[in-house]
Amino acid sequence: MKLKVKKIHKEAKIPSRGHKGDAGLDLFSCEKCQLKPSESRAVSTGIQVAIPDGCAGLIWDKSGVSLKSVHRLAGVVDSGYRGEVKVVLVNLGEKTFKIEKGMKIAQLLIQKVMELDPMEVDHLDPTLRGEGGFGSTGEY
Repeated sequence: MKLKVKKIHKEAKIPSRGHKGDAGLDLFSCEKCQLKPSESRAVSTGIQVAIPDGCAGLIWDKSGVSLKSVHRLAGVVDSGYRGEVKVVLVNLGEKTFKIEKGMKIAQLLIQKVMELDPMEVDHLDPTLRGEGGFGSTGEY
């Protein structure tokens, strides 16, 4: 299966896998910018994509960028969206983070999604876990 990609900036790079079998396609910045500590911004990739019907494009961190305290925020590309893919990055570190043109900034995973129609009910099926949430499995 192919992912249709349109370059809308001459500096743009087509998403690619770093290694055969990688789950994500690397997304590249097509702009040079800086992220100051605590700053967030949408970074241009210079591409548009056609996510297949029944799928969604999920934008995730690159581990090397994350090690520098820069993470992505948001990150769902719907199958009907045809605008530019931008990556919202936030700098949680104490130093300014420099982004260069052509730099890997995130990764795109294409995943199947189920289209479910919400239906209000009075009761949900019980489970062994029940309402146990945050910390319910213990610390160790």
